Amino acid sequence: MQFLFSTFLWGLLALSIPVIIHLFNFRRTKKVLFTNVAFLKAVNTTTSSFRRLKHLLIMAARMAFIAALVLAFAQPFLPSKSGKGVKAGGVASMYIDNSLSMQNELDKKTYLDKAIGKVEELLTAFPQGSQLQLVTNDFSSDEHSVSNTQTIKDRTTTIKFTHTPRTFDNVLKRQASLASKHNSQGGNQYLWFSDFQKSTSGDLSKLKLDTTSRLFVVPVQAKALQNVFVDSVWMATPFVREMSANQLTIRLFNTGERAVENLQVKLFIDETQVSSTIASIRAKSSTVANFSFTVKNKGFKKARISFDDTPITFDNDYYFVLNAAPTIKVLHLFGQASTGRYVPTVFANDSVFAFKSFSASNVDIGQFKTSNLVVLEGVQNLDGSIKTALQDFVRSGGSLFVIPSQTPDIQSYNSFLGIFNIRGIQSKVITQADFTPLAEPVKTSPFFIDIFDNSTQKELLQMPNQGGVLSWQAMGDKLLSFRNNQPFLTVSNAGKGKVYLTASPLDATFGDFARNALFVPIMYKVAALSVRQEPTAYSFEQNTFTVEVNDIPKTASFKLRKGKLEIIPVQNLNGKQLTIELPKANQLADNQSIESGYYELVLNNKVERLVAFNHDNKESMMDFYSADELKSIFSSNKNVQVFDKIDDANFVKTFKDQNFGVALWKYFLIAALVFLAIEILLVRLMK
Repeated sequence: MQFLFSTFLWGLLALSIPVIIHLFNFRRTKKVLFTNVAFLKAVNTTTSSFRRLKHLLIMAARMAFIAALVLAFAQPFLPSKSGKGVKAGGVASMYIDNSLSMQNELDKKTYLDKAIGKVEELLTAFPQGSQLQLVTNDFSSDEHSVSNTQTIKDRTTTIKFTHTPRTFDNVLKRQASLASKHNSQGGNQYLWFSDFQKSTSGDLSKLKLDTTSRLFVVPVQAKALQNVFVDSVWMATPFVREMSANQLTIRLFNTGERAVENLQVKLFIDETQVSSTIASIRAKSSTVANFSFTVKNKGFKKARISFDDTPITFDNDYYFVLNAAPTIKVLHLFGQASTGRYVPTVFANDSVFAFKSFSASNVDIGQFKTSNLVVLEGVQNLDGSIKTALQDFVRSGGSLFVIPSQTPDIQSYNSFLGIFNIRGIQSKVITQADFTPLAEPVKTSPFFIDIFDNSTQKELLQMPNQGGVLSWQAMGDKLLSFRNNQPFLTVSNAGKGKVYLTASPLDATFGDFARNALFVPIMYKVAALSVRQEPTAYSFEQNTFTVEVNDIPKTASFKLRKGKLEIIPVQNLNGKQLTIELPKANQLADNQSIESGYYELVLNNKVERLVAFNHDNKESMMDFYSADELKSIFSSNKNVQVFDKIDDANFVKTFKDQNFGVALWKYFLIAALVFLAIEILLVRLMK
């Protein structure tokens, strides 16, 4: 027999109290004077023997009552048969997985409800006074304290699904850290109730468990399920055009063991269905689906991919945001402007671009801060204040397209572009006899991949005949080059920005590049890439996201709003880049929760932009560890016990028998009451 609270055994010293009372109270004698001494002597002899027996029985009953009461408070129990059960005095920390995969149902009950039900049933098995903790994926402040069974049961009624999955390595570290604050001697117990989803579990074989503690693994479900989810979404063009046909491509993934046939997939924009398609996906594989759509107005559009894939429905909608016809601010600075006015022709007549053109010698350099792309054409000397302003513009994330003049100042070009690691610039004198066709670009490169569609990937292009005024050491990527491999158009990363450099002016006297079919799509692509390519949607796993904002004071405070939910997240503004940190579940109020969907970024009650969030794809991978796999993983760790499954009707009984033994405190409490009743009967009836 062992005791849960052995310090209460010091209470057995109270057994001396009835003895002391018996010795110093019951044995006191009184003198009584009577006339017939012989008669009194006979009566007194008989009464004294009876009283002595009565007093001894009362003393024994009182001592038995005190002993039984002390033992009841010490909570004696018979240890489990295995000898490896829950240790007295340790903290019992229970983890309930409330990730989204626990929304799956079995027998019309979610896995989370099944886990909570078994935890509530298991709470009745713990002895009174046990130190209990409840941990969820929220990692909330409520988990720091130890509680009794009733408090833990009350907390289970408030558990909600969370967007934050946790690896079991993080869960174990969390439990061990919290438990050590209340019991640093070891001997703690950790219980896991989870579906043990493989994609979010982490490496279970590398878990490190204290040798004095025990881990009890209770799988809620061990059956792989069929599920389809959207893996990614992308546009065929750099930006969405209004009143034009736009192409959207999505990748669908099937996690199941059997193929999915004829799945209807719909595209909604601003809650209106604009397109649909039928997709078939092989088992454990993916496929792409294409949509064609048009938008009528500019601005942010709420887009959604939707399909019906039961029984798992939490990922049947994929939310994303399309920025229709975004305004790209292009600033054209010229020294010797081309006679064909090629740059203004490309940008000035398209509503997507906010185009301005100035002489390089008469421009307000303050306009650089609000521009996305600066086209510097025909400027002979790159020095003075414009040089410094352009360098700051590029470092802060802007794009600069340099078209040389007919007679460039090579020293100033080397000085200016050398800062961006474009070196060895030399000038050449060319004639029309020196013109050579440019080499075909690599059509599959990231720059050209969406310029050439499938029908033109293998077609031969009519490349422009061109002569080069400049030559340089190619730094960065060669977008176009002469057939002798000398660069004609290169792009170099410079800080957060990009620098494009061409080898010759756009005038016809230097070639026909500006009149070639490639010129317009290349300039459009350069302009599109000058705008920070923000994702159409974000995952909750990213925790932080960055968007570009303009003309915002550093003291501004943005809010995230979704319906009635309104929160002020942790944020940092660095130039045009606003970084937002999503709040964790434990940082939200009790009536708040973050769900997938659209969120408005609000400043001073004005919606600045729209962002979309989806749950991480790992949550959609419906493959789980079976009980046999878990037993194999933990086979070398004797302090880990894996149960077959939570649905066993006798799970709690089995757990009690194996880990708690037999609690005896109730029997001792009953015995104390019995001995108290015996004492009362002795006092009242034994006369």
